[in-house]
Amino acid sequence: MLDKAQYIVVEGPIGAGKTSLARRLAQRLESDTIFEQPERNPFLERFYGNLDRWALATQISFLYQRIDQLAVLDEITDRRIVSDFLLEKDPLFASLNLPQDEHQLYQRLFDAIRPKQIRKPDLVIYLQAKPETLIGRVHQRGVNAERRITERYLERVADSYSRYFYDYDAAPLFIVDAEILNPIEEDDDFELLIDRLRNMRSYREFFGYAG
Repeated sequence: MLDKAQYIVVEGPIGAGKTSLARRLAQRLESDTIFEQPERNPFLERFYGNLDRWALATQISFLYQRIDQLAVLDEITDRRIVSDFLLEKDPLFASLNLPQDEHQLYQRLFDAIRPKQIRKPDLVIYLQAKPETLIGRVHQRGVNAERRITERYLERVADSYSRYFYDYDAAPLFIVDAEILNPIEEDDDFELLIDRLRNMRSYREFFGYAG
């Protein structure tokens, strides 16, 4: 699967390591990258300090950023791409963070501006981990905008991801137990991941030491 996939997305909740793994995978595959740019969202730090006040502005800013980034997909047809987000994560976070009336407003905007035709990934890698592990990793990396994230919030994020990917069938899905595997920092785990991806035969597979 890996050798044929031209558009690969690594996804997972905050702290799962999706960007770090996507970066390492892109380096191995010598591919182009499309990564989220949270540092360019002017509302993000304020959002973590006051979710109710800044959720909608944060969400709309990310929505436009992601649509702008994905617009280049149609221009890159002869090179492999590794990304660290799906556009579908945007409404996932909107449903999690916005009250009903603001969510309805956001959904109208999303439906109006989302690309009518969007390139589907050839492979999605989904990283799973427990909320207590996620919060530890978030604190360890010390990003200023994330310093107010709570474990309770990460519980809700992780649960939303789990429910979303439970029924996901838009692309081949490779689920990684990032609780016990660390393909970002451990070379052996990374090489094992590469091997399993290359030998992936099913549309949906799970990767863990017992998987």
